Amino acid sequence: MSRNLQSSLRRRRRQCNPMTEFDSLPPELRTWLRAAALPWSPASAKGVWVKAGGRRDPEAALARLAAVEAATLLKDRVQEV
Repeated sequence: MSRNLQSSLRRRRRQCNPMTEFDSLPPELRTWLRAAALPWSPASAKGVWVKAGGRRDPEAALARLAAVEAATLLKDRVQEV
């Protein structure tokens, strides 16, 4: 694979395999992601999960994920019109 050798920017390397990241998520979150309408990255889903207190209250965290997803879908729908 060819690279742009003229670039002075540092190459970013993915820290972890996305499938390994997905497998490390809590079971409830993995189940929700399988049925999600949007393609979430494991890192962004985990971020919302942690901020919503997923370890203490998984149902509240799943509701927060659904709300974030619904807001994103609504924003995309408004931009299309």
